[in-house]
Amino acid sequence: MAPIWLFDLDNTLHDASRAVFGRLNVSMTDYIEQHLGVPRDEADRLRMHYWRRYGATLLGLERHHGIRAAHFLAQTHVLPGLEGQLHMPKVDRVALARLPGRKFLLTNAPADYAKRVLTALDLVSCFEGVIAIEGMRVFGDLRPKPDARMLRVVLARHRLPASRCVLVEDTVANLKSARRLGLRTVWMQHYLQGNPHGPEAGVSLHGRPPWVCARIKKLRALHAWHAGRA
Repeated sequence: MAPIWLFDLDNTLHDASRAVFGRLNVSMTDYIEQHLGVPRDEADRLRMHYWRRYGATLLGLERHHGIRAAHFLAQTHVLPGLEGQLHMPKVDRVALARLPGRKFLLTNAPADYAKRVLTALDLVSCFEGVIAIEGMRVFGDLRPKPDARMLRVVLARHRLPASRCVLVEDTVANLKSARRLGLRTVWMQHYLQGNPHGPEAGVSLHGRPPWVCARIKKLRALHAWHAGRA
């Protein structure tokens, strides 16, 4: 039976380290400085503190400062000229399109941003659906990856059996929670080298944690991995 692929977006399908993360850090710090009325260095500290504590700066701002998620996401992801800065190897684009099975995007980014990136990279037709952070609330609370409760709800909502799903991610913490739910997991490492902004900064890329089913550096490697399991 064909697999159901759940793909992360940034640093999995494209080089977000080069085009996005640095700009997003500045944009989020700008937002905190303006809307919380704190000095620049304190805004930057809060951005990092909430990111490390909750896995997403937005969660800390929503829980402790009453910031509305929709407003924060819209303001911080404007990123003028983003489309011209995106990069994805053509061979990976072709490999993704030819990969057998259903495909969904599962990203902690907002939907508008995700759709901009997919459109710019000519990937819209590859995906059956986009599951963005707006669709990751559980009983009213925002629960982005790696929250297992959200993943259970998403799988049930889209009627996706965990045993058929494969999560392809650059973030090992997200893979860990997915594996516990019975999904197969693939760690995409291509864009993690020299990445001071991303969530895998400081994480060793050698070896394979027990919750990771496979490590890849190119999307086309998924074809061989899938064929080996068929």
